[in-house]
Amino acid sequence: MAAADSSSATLQRRDLCSRGIRLAGKMRSDVVDLLDTYAEQQGLDASASVAAVEGVPAAAVERWDEQTGTQRLLENLAAYRAFRVLLAQMLEEQQEQLGEADAALSRALAAVLLQVSAFAYHLEELLRLESRGPPSEEGARPPQPSHLGLFERKLRGLGVLRELAQWAVRSARDLRQLTKPSLGSSSAPSLAESP
Repeated sequence: MAAADSSSATLQRRDLCSRGIRLAGKMRSDVVDLLDTYAEQQGLDASASVAAVEGVPAAAVERWDEQTGTQRLLENLAAYRAFRVLLAQMLEEQQEQLGEADAALSRALAAVLLQVSAFAYHLEELLRLESRGPPSEEGARPPQPSHLGLFERKLRGLGVLRELAQWAVRSARDLRQLTKPSLGSSSAPSLAESP
C-alpha cells in the first residue's frame, strides 16, 4: 500500500511539475510580449539599464545545483508572491496614468497578473503535496516604492517585467530539476532532498 501511495504521489508531483513548466513557458512568452508593448507605450528603450527592483529576489542564483527541491519551491513562491503585489501596483499606476486611453496594455498586465497568481497557487500545491504547506504571506510583501516620479515608475515597471521573464525561465528549470530521477533510483527525488 505504501508503494502505491508513493507511486501515486510521484505521478501527481510529475503531473504538477509538467503543468507548471507549461504555465511558466506561456507566462514567459506573454511577459516578453508585454515587455515590448510596455516599453513602447511608456516611451522607453526596451534595452534601457534598470536597477534591481527592491523586494524581488533575483532569478539568478549562485550554487543553483546545490539547492534542495523545497528551497527551489520556496524561493519561487516568494518571488511570485512579490510579483503579484508589484504587478497589481503597476496595473493601478497604469490605470491612473493613462485611464482608459490604453485598455490593451491594462488588459495585458491584468492577464499576466492572473498568470502569476495561478502559478503561485500551483507552487503552493506542490509544497502541500510534500506535506509542507506554503509559508504565510505575512511580511512577504515588497516595500512600497517611496515617492517615485513618473519616469522612475516606468523604469521600475520595466525592471519588474524583465525580472519576471527571468523568473519564468528559472521556474521551468527548477520544475524540470524536480522531475529528474534521483541518482541510483528510478523514482523522482523528494522535494526535501537535494537533487
